[in-house]
Formats: sequence, C-alpha cells, structure tokens
Amino acid sequence: MPPTAASTGAIPPAHRPRARTRGLPIAWTTARAAKVPEITAVFWLVKVLTTGMGEAASDYLGETSLVLGGLVGVGSLVGALAWQLRAREYSAVRYWTAVSAVAVFGTMTADITHVVTGLSYAVTTAAWAVVVAVLFTAWWRVEGTLSIHDVDSTRRELFYWATVLATFALGTAAGDLTGLALGWGFLPSGLLFGAAMVVPLVAWRLGLSPVAAFWSAYVLTRPFGASFADWLGKPAHVGGGVGLGDGPVTLAALVAIAALVGVLAVTRADVQRADVQRADVQRGERVPAEEGAA
Repeated sequence: MPPTAASTGAIPPAHRPRARTRGLPIAWTTARAAKVPEITAVFWLVKVLTTGMGEAASDYLGETSLVLGGLVGVGSLVGALAWQLRAREYSAVRYWTAVSAVAVFGTMTADITHVVTGLSYAVTTAAWAVVVAVLFTAWWRVEGTLSIHDVDSTRRELFYWATVLATFALGTAAGDLTGLALGWGFLPSGLLFGAAMVVPLVAWRLGLSPVAAFWSAYVLTRPFGASFADWLGKPAHVGGGVGLGDGPVTLAALVAIAALVGVLAVTRADVQRADVQRADVQRGERVPAEEGAA
C-alpha cells in the first residue's frame, strides 16, 4: 500500500508553507483546516472504486444519450465542486461526491479528446501526461508544496482539483491505450497497472518522498480501476470483457462507495490530525515559509 497518514502526518498551521499571495483576494490564500482526507487503506479502496465507477458511468451515459451524458457530467462536476469549495473543513460525503463527479467528467474529457480530435490513444495519453506535469509544476512554483496535507486554502484546493481531474483523464487514456489500442485486453491491463502500483510503495520504502510516491500511485489507480470496470462491463469482443454491462457495474460501484463513505462520515476516521508534524522541509517536500512567500 502506498504511504499513509501514519508516515506523513499533517502540518500544523504554524508550520505550513506560505504561498505567493500578492494581488489575490485574502480568502483565496487564507489557511484553514485541510479539506482532503488522511491517506489510509480505505482511501485507496474508495479511490479505486470511484475510478471504476467513473469509467462505467461515463460509458453508460454516453451510450444512452450524449446529451444526457453531457448534462450529467458537467452538472454533477459543477455542483459537487461548488459544494466542496464552499466548505470550511473536510467532509467525507462532500469530498467523495466531488471525486466521483470528477471521475465521470474526467473519463468523458479523455474520451471526447480522442473521438473529436481523432488523435490516437498514444498521443492523447502523452498529451494528458504533459497537462499533469504542467499542473504539478505550476502548483509547486506558486505554493511551494504538492502535499495533500497542505490543501488548506481555496487556491491550493483549485490546484488540487485541477490536478485530480487531469490525472483521471490521463488514466483513462492510458487504460484505453493498453486495453484497446495495443490489444492487450482489459484484464491484463488491469493486472499490469495493479503491479505498477507496487513500484511507488517499494520506492517509498527505499526512501522516495511520500509526496512523490502518493501522486505516482494516485495516477496509476485510474487505469487500474477503469480497466477492471471495463473488463466486467464490456462484452467479450471488446477487450475480452465479461459482459455484465456498464449500468450494473456503475450501480455496484456506487453502492460500495456509498457504504464505505458512510462509515467514514460516521467514524471520522479519515479526518486529518492537525497535531502531527512532518519534516517536509528537510526531505525537500516543501519549501521553507520564507521561500514560498517570495
């Protein structure tokens, strides 16, 4: 399992890196409680379920009605993110609702990029990889940190959600590249990406930055979950699928997500602890406050 909160912890307000704030509304840069969850085994399980749900739901909606799919995709994204951004603290229900909406919309975005432009999956995968890299670079240059424990202002949260959306699109394109374009099939692709997720774990154990390990694993969860969702939902002649149907796969994933998020909402086991300190500056995971404020 990739690094968890037990190894990374959260940064108390006094120790969090200060960002560049010149000319911005104070509400955009005011520090508050982090609005993303602690990284636990349940986090990774729900994340994988949302990737599969997003893949199956997007395909189901697109096959049912392109207009309906567009309305649901855009409407759920705008509504869920608005609900999440208005909050002052973390809520499991709000957060995972936003992730689920991003999962559906991110899949649609990647599929539309491929269909409308006619570009190959290899090209769209590379293009989305560039987008992710640009977002990470901009986020780091502006905020001095990529740690999810520092998502404690509106601007940082906007960077976070933009990056999450791009990783979903990247994962969708990568999964389609291996499962369809390269002819490997969805099950072998899922197993491949599952094995690839072990690499950040091993690298972290050997000294890789927890932040780098987290985001590497995070990107890989998308094609991992989506490949298994496609394998279960698609017919045999499409990537060697089982043929259960995208609708049933979507419903099953939604039920599992709702059950797990319900438990998290009641127990609050994934709320970040503000009293745990990390040595991020020494590890090079964030810049000192005076550098971030430059």
